[in-house]
Amino acid sequence: MASLLGLRTVIYPTEDLAASTAWWTNFLGLEPYFNEEFYVGFEVAGYELGLIPSEEGGDAHTYWGVDDVRAAIDQALEEGAALEEDANDVGEGIIVGAVITPDGSYVGFIENPHFGDDSPEE
Repeated sequence: MASLLGLRTVIYPTEDLAASTAWWTNFLGLEPYFNEEFYVGFEVAGYELGLIPSEEGGDAHTYWGVDDVRAAIDQALEEGAALEEDANDVGEGIIVGAVITPDGSYVGFIENPHFGDDSPEE
């Protein structure tokens, strides 16, 4: 069974990264901690709000914290999901991957060593 550790990240695809960055900077009242042409990241109350360039924009992508992205993907695939993004290291030890559930929902998984262990006590 996959053990979800809680929501960690929401990423908004955007057709105009600079404009979206400016909007979020003004709305949040803080500067991004990471600002590159391929990704802009804000730390908001202990969570990641990310922006990625996309030619067609699109819906937000949400990532659940897990101990093992590969295992979470494998379990989801066994339960009938389709692979959207295989597990990959995006830098600084952060591993992400995603599936599409049978009903068409995007479900992302993230291993992020920069988050504390917020898993429920047993």
